[in-house]
Amino acid sequence: MNETLPVSDTLDDTLKEALVEQFRAHLDALDAVEGETAGDLSGEEDSATDLRSLFVELAALRTEVRTESRLVKDTLDLVRGTVERAETEREVAVRDAERIRSEARQREKALLRPLLIDLLEVRDRLSACVSGPAPAPVPWYHRVFRRSDTAAGAEAWREGLRMTLNRFDRVLGDRGVTPLDLVGRPFDPKAARAVGTVTDPSHGDGIVAQEVRSGFLWEGELLRAADVVVNKKTREEG
Repeated sequence: MNETLPVSDTLDDTLKEALVEQFRAHLDALDAVEGETAGDLSGEEDSATDLRSLFVELAALRTEVRTESRLVKDTLDLVRGTVERAETEREVAVRDAERIRSEARQREKALLRPLLIDLLEVRDRLSACVSGPAPAPVPWYHRVFRRSDTAAGAEAWREGLRMTLNRFDRVLGDRGVTPLDLVGRPFDPKAARAVGTVTDPSHGDGIVAQEVRSGFLWEGELLRAADVVVNKKTREEG
């Protein structure tokens, strides 16, 4: 015989199932919340790990940059020192070359000076012949006996000496030897020797009136002092 459950029992089963479903849904919600919390914690841990790795990489990069900067600085110091040494050595080489050239030039001038002074003595003789007195007039009997070639020969000889003297002066000028121009200027004991005096009211006291022997410069330096006559005022004029 079939037994029929009371209505109250049926309601109790339905209520139980509803409560079980609610409990199961509550458990599922708790699991979902725990999963999300675990995911968030995992993300935070991953983020922390990334930041830590970033800091480690930054520290390594800073160390590498410092090392590279030190290497670059050392290289620049080495290059700068090499350049400075090369510049110093170049300056020393230039000074040595200049000193050697100067010493060689001084030795050359020491050897040439006596020769140039001897040449000036020869020039003095040529100049004296050219600037000497004119030939004496030809006597009448030379003209009568057709001996008038003596004066013409003397003048031709003088002209040849004049040309030789001009050539001599050009050669000396090419070697840097130039005459002093002292006449009409104040007497300078560094460039001339006074070998006589004159009294000329038209010139001031201590003015060079005449050159007895010319003086010369060689490349701006005194090669030979001149012999000059200096004007001197009398006591009455002074």
